[in-house]
Amino acid sequence: MHISDILSDNECVFSFEFFPPKSEAASEALFKSIEELEPYRPGYVSVTYGAGGTTRDMTHDLVVRIKTTTELDPTPHLTCVCHSEEEINDILQRYAEAGVSNILALGGDPPRQMENYDRNSDAFQHASDLVAFIKRFNASSTHPDPRGFGIGVAGFPEGHPGTPNRIKEMDYLKEKVDAGADYICTQLFFDNRDFYDFRERCRLAGIHIPIVAGIMPVSSINSMQRMADLAAGARFPAKLLKALGRAEGDKAVERVGIHYATEQCSDLLDNGVEGIHFYTLNKSSATREIYANLGLGSSVAPAST
Repeated sequence: MHISDILSDNECVFSFEFFPPKSEAASEALFKSIEELEPYRPGYVSVTYGAGGTTRDMTHDLVVRIKTTTELDPTPHLTCVCHSEEEINDILQRYAEAGVSNILALGGDPPRQMENYDRNSDAFQHASDLVAFIKRFNASSTHPDPRGFGIGVAGFPEGHPGTPNRIKEMDYLKEKVDAGADYICTQLFFDNRDFYDFRERCRLAGIHIPIVAGIMPVSSINSMQRMADLAAGARFPAKLLKALGRAEGDKAVERVGIHYATEQCSDLLDNGVEGIHFYTLNKSSATREIYANLGLGSSVAPAST
């Protein structure tokens, strides 16, 4: 089922993100987390794709394993960097044969060891080019769904790190939507005002597809530092930093992070968010506690009365 259909059929849909494990022990830990999260019936789950396609096979294998051994609906990430049209076509064909329903199409980054990589040799210079290619694939493929893949793209409430000009940033997002994107999933953010402003600017730009909010609870000071590195430009509000500064020890920091993310989610629900996507870091505890704090038993939030 296309994610856009799931979002349109429900008041608000919760979903989870996982990344491919790099060892047998990490794989066992991930599937323990998946086992604990599956009863919450997420609308879908997504699986990340390493920079430059470095986890190409691991992403595929994890997606297929989730699809064949669980009731979850996996959505693989797919990026432009370091790929030819033939490679992308082959990847899409494998996912179509596996019955995967959706793709999250991203620009992506080159691997860290390829800092000076020349993007001119890539078949797809921008995520909008990848979206358009997937749409063409849909028109000619033998996908089980006659419509082919549903297509998601990324949005950046705090601004895209590669596009300081916020007006052009919205133009580029509109290009992805016009190329055929069905929904937007945002980068993580910690101030809901950034999300609401982003959502309003999307509407002003003529972007009317569903927008899913990306939430990542802070679990430790070290993880916050990694977030700042990976999500370039991530802004940590003073309110959050003060709360973390009062916490004594990693468990207290984790409690603060869960409390703060719960407040974010509650406010988002009160303000009509269409979906909330949890960046789980392959763990289940924080997500499960946020569900408990919100009083939710499943991943479809009931309509407000």
